[in-house]
Amino acid sequence: MLSDLAKPRLALTLFWRTFALLALLLSGGVLAWQQTFKVLEAEPRALESAQQLAGLVNLSRVALANTDSINRVAMLSTLARSDAVQVRVAEQSDRWQAYDANTFAKRLAAELRERLGPGTVVARSVNQEPGLWVRFSIGEDAYWLQTSAAPLSVSLSGNAWWLGIALIATALGSALITRLINQPLRELSFAAHRIREGEYDSRLDESTRTSEIREVNMGFNRMARELAKMEDDRAVMLAGISHDLRTPLARLRLEAEMSVADEQARQFMAQDIAQLDAIINKFMDYARPSEVQLKPIALAELAEREALGFRKPEEIRILVRLPAELRVWADETELARVLLNLFENARRYGHAPGEASLVIVSHRSTGPWVDLLVRDFGPGVPADKMDRLTTPFFRGDSARTAATGAGLGLAIVEKSVQRLGGQLQISNARGGGLQTIIRLQKAQ
Repeated sequence: MLSDLAKPRLALTLFWRTFALLALLLSGGVLAWQQTFKVLEAEPRALESAQQLAGLVNLSRVALANTDSINRVAMLSTLARSDAVQVRVAEQSDRWQAYDANTFAKRLAAELRERLGPGTVVARSVNQEPGLWVRFSIGEDAYWLQTSAAPLSVSLSGNAWWLGIALIATALGSALITRLINQPLRELSFAAHRIREGEYDSRLDESTRTSEIREVNMGFNRMARELAKMEDDRAVMLAGISHDLRTPLARLRLEAEMSVADEQARQFMAQDIAQLDAIINKFMDYARPSEVQLKPIALAELAEREALGFRKPEEIRILVRLPAELRVWADETELARVLLNLFENARRYGHAPGEASLVIVSHRSTGPWVDLLVRDFGPGVPADKMDRLTTPFFRGDSARTAATGAGLGLAIVEKSVQRLGGQLQISNARGGGLQTIIRLQKAQ
């Protein structure tokens, strides 16, 4: 297998990874500071509440102590109906819950006992009625003082809106900072992609204030200039090779046809010259930097046209099983070159000795993609040599050392598929033979 068509289920980009880590860090900081403020607020509020409650208890104690028994009952009846402060007689059957649920409650209860005496009881509910209850004594009588319908506490409920705003601001700030951090890397990624596609004039900003990014951009631009120069030199060299080799080959062909009397020898010489010319064409196809123009291509029509040149039943039979309406985004020249090399490879190697090659061209749809399948029914390729099939000048087995090809067919296929923005997979098919899958984007 040369290229894995399956993509990872979860591809986390650098932006989202940085954003998640930064947002988690800042959100944790906001929550930690909020908790710190809550803890710092607990002690002064407990002291203030204890001072007020102690004053109310002492005031109630003095008022009840200086009242006779008849007026005390009337006063207790009046205080029991009050909304702010209620005083009730404590019974031995009363059941209460201690007021020590959190740090604030413990601090408040301790302060009240210090101010009112060690026998003071502070409860968060009496007989299942919630509130802040303080039990005090006057002589042999005991009383409950309730100051609120619910226990006092330091909570986040009053500041929930502030916490929500802080977390939203943290998320937005994290996104902005992450974008600023990743922008140079994103630009570098785009420029590298353009270089891979053959656009060697791509340049990055060398005037940025960040020294590390500036040095990377300068090095990338220098590399792009060197690659552009090498590409220009290669184009000139290829043009020279094409001219310098094909001119003497043409003369050799002409001289062989005119001067060699033996018909069989003349045919052999013509075949050798044609083979040399075909090898030169392979070299040129592999090395030529072609400009790709993607447009909707009728896949069945293109495959039928390329198969026409191989309709020799004694050598190869090609069955095209593609719907006429199937279209893909591709460059017609590049995709034709891919099919031409695959058919030629199957004609030479995809058959048993003494038999003609059989090639089936089919497809399958995978979401927005189309998988073009080209399969032969030959001996296939050993598994240990599968990864080297697209290596230039490599042949799949030792029996092919005497073949007339240059060992560039599948290397050209891989390079052309990359230019088309597709994916390539070559493997042994079930039941024998070699299967090539070319994944291209579907054209609507």
